[in-house]
Amino acid sequence: MTADSEIARIKTVLDGFHAAAVSADEAGYLALLSPDAVFLGTDGGERWAGEAYRAFIHSYFSRGIGWTYVPSKRSVGIAADGRTAWFDERLENESFGACRGTGVLQLRDGEWRVEQYNLTIPIPNELAGEVVARIREAE
Repeated sequence: MTADSEIARIKTVLDGFHAAAVSADEAGYLALLSPDAVFLGTDGGERWAGEAYRAFIHSYFSRGIGWTYVPSKRSVGIAADGRTAWFDERLENESFGACRGTGVLQLRDGEWRVEQYNLTIPIPNELAGEVVARIREAE
């Protein structure tokens, strides 16, 4: 396979990841994750790994509750060994506005699986001081 075809496969996995979240498709969503996948949420205390993340997903998707993050721009890179990839993507969300997703995928048994996903809310530099002060107040 060429690098371009692998990048296309990775983008398909990421698109499927987001589509499954929209429809609360638990089986479809989890099928795209490695067994020990790590998800880092927007709150500093949000870190779920493996079974803890699967339980978190189940607590929402089993009730038909999903979430919508629409990717609009994405970059993907692949390591020289062809087995590890990384990405960053701009996302839009109704509540949070512009977000950023970054992460790592690994090729497992011929299929790309999400190993880590990090969801952030980019903060304009001119607002960073104010945001940091508010976070410190909340801690």
